[in-house]
Amino acid sequence: MPKALYLIVTKFSMYKIGDVFSIAHSKSLGGHKMEKALQKKLGAKPLDYEVYFSEKALRMKASEIRELLKLVETSDVISMAGGLPNPETFPKEEINQITQEVLEEYGDKALQYGTTKGFTPLRVEIAEWLRRRYDVPISKVDIMIVSGSQQALDLIGRTFIDPGDIIIVEAPTYLAALQAFKYYEPKFIQIPLDDEGMRMDLLEEKLKELKAQGKKPKIVYTVPTFQNPAGVTMTKERRKRLLELASEYDFIIVEDDPYGELRYSGKPVPPIKRWDVEGRVIYLGTFSKILAPGFRLGWIAGEPHFIRKLEISKQSIDLCTNTFGQVVAWKFMEKGLLEKHIPKIIEFYKPKRDVMLDCLEEFMPGGVVWTRPEGGMFVWASVPEGIDTKEMIKEAVARGVAYVPGEAFFADRSVKNTMRLNFTYVDEEKIKEGIRRLGETIKEEIKKL
Repeated sequence: MPKALYLIVTKFSMYKIGDVFSIAHSKSLGGHKMEKALQKKLGAKPLDYEVYFSEKALRMKASEIRELLKLVETSDVISMAGGLPNPETFPKEEINQITQEVLEEYGDKALQYGTTKGFTPLRVEIAEWLRRRYDVPISKVDIMIVSGSQQALDLIGRTFIDPGDIIIVEAPTYLAALQAFKYYEPKFIQIPLDDEGMRMDLLEEKLKELKAQGKKPKIVYTVPTFQNPAGVTMTKERRKRLLELASEYDFIIVEDDPYGELRYSGKPVPPIKRWDVEGRVIYLGTFSKILAPGFRLGWIAGEPHFIRKLEISKQSIDLCTNTFGQVVAWKFMEKGLLEKHIPKIIEFYKPKRDVMLDCLEEFMPGGVVWTRPEGGMFVWASVPEGIDTKEMIKEAVARGVAYVPGEAFFADRSVKNTMRLNFTYVDEEKIKEGIRRLGETIKEEIKKL
């Protein structure tokens, strides 16, 4: 028996154990309903939980993607909604061997608390990785390990954003970044994307407009490589221009790069951090897409003064990132396994991307357009104006397919006719069938226009 139920039954001895379990395990009752049923049986006074939450907590909203995944995870729906790496890409055998080695040779250290900034050998390996693969001048950067790059986003909000600060984001942009930053009450300004990333001409216009008003942004947040959700990649020329604008208008750049290693076609483009001579770029990386998300390991690379303040912010949150996972990741890198593993992931995902793009050509009706990513995990599609993909999801799920409606990826939620499609998780046959079902759903919606 769960401890909580045991205590309830013990305290109210007149109450039958069987009745408690009949309520607790009733399939017709959710968490809140079960709670109310127990209170009613026990004669307890209902508690007004909402009055205890902070104002910020009351404004929090659940992730639409996470909530959508709950609806489809146990059904026969073909879900292209998540952003999950495929478990078949996880290097289980290598991790098993390294885990044994870590326990035998580094067990005392790996199972102990670590420093807030992270396990030093891993930080050194990451710095060398950035130098070797991207030519980032590591003498000018410091590295801090974080509990996934999502924690990095929250730390940036906590450390840099005051209420009312102007934060410029892409339109569309990464939904969880909006959620992380929103908690700190900034003002968001959106800059549209095209197939070459954030529009620098529109950004410059907005910066001039703000300057004329005596204002400036504090941060420009970008996912420049295989962008989430759009899948597009910012060109080298635009990356350099963004740095020039950052210097001219005095803002910092948060470069979020979870997908940069997952290139299936085209020529690699170095991170913006490669050309950062002033220390304005805070670069975020993660092991979630190139090793395994269960480790919850990411990193922040930035100017040492920035990293020091971020480290202080992290101290009050979780003291340190999980040490054991850091030591395993270090050994994985030190043995050269990461460089050998990434091509295997690319080989596994590339056919899936190709199948999705081919099936979109085959099954989508006229008026539907989509991006053609050279890497990453997502395709971004737009349906004809007048169709609300948030409303259409009901019909899609009824036909057995799911996607993420695009509205949530816009800071102002103004665009209703877009969607994000993930191609990495489901197998190729399901991609084909899922896109076919989606095409049929869209055709029916077009008829209603």
